[in-house]
Amino acid sequence: MTDVPPTTGLHHVTNICTDIEETKAFYEDVLGWQTVKMTENYDDPGVPHYYFSPTPTGEPGTIVSYFEYPDSRGAPGPGAGHHFAFGVEDEKTLEEWRTHLKEHGVRVSEVTDRTYFKSVYFSDPDGLVFELATAGPGFTVDEDPPGTRRIDPSEEGRLP
Repeated sequence: MTDVPPTTGLHHVTNICTDIEETKAFYEDVLGWQTVKMTENYDDPGVPHYYFSPTPTGEPGTIVSYFEYPDSRGAPGPGAGHHFAFGVEDEKTLEEWRTHLKEHGVRVSEVTDRTYFKSVYFSDPDGLVFELATAGPGFTVDEDPPGTRRIDPSEEGRLP
């Protein structure tokens, strides 16, 4: 335990896109999120910075934001994120989302059993990988024996 107060959890995640309008359309039209703020990057004035949330007011813990850098496409590497996951209530909801994404022309993986939850994977217009994950069964469940099986969705053809 540290001698500082604990954090309150995840506040927001900021990513980089090459086309802010395309990203905005993806969040609004495909994911059904709302644009809760359109401003600029305070550290790089003139660079658009948009905030998206599934809630109309964008409470901490619900926000994903983007900086637009049109010429930034590159390969992921150290210091870059691999993917991030949004939660869904259960497997029925996961299947509904999978159908919805396919109906909107988004390539989406089959449902994958991750021991602790079930999930699907898809990508945004810039190729950032998203995961939708069920709430259960939870992290108190372990594979038998724990940590002996590596699951790589790209090797199993599960990532779209």
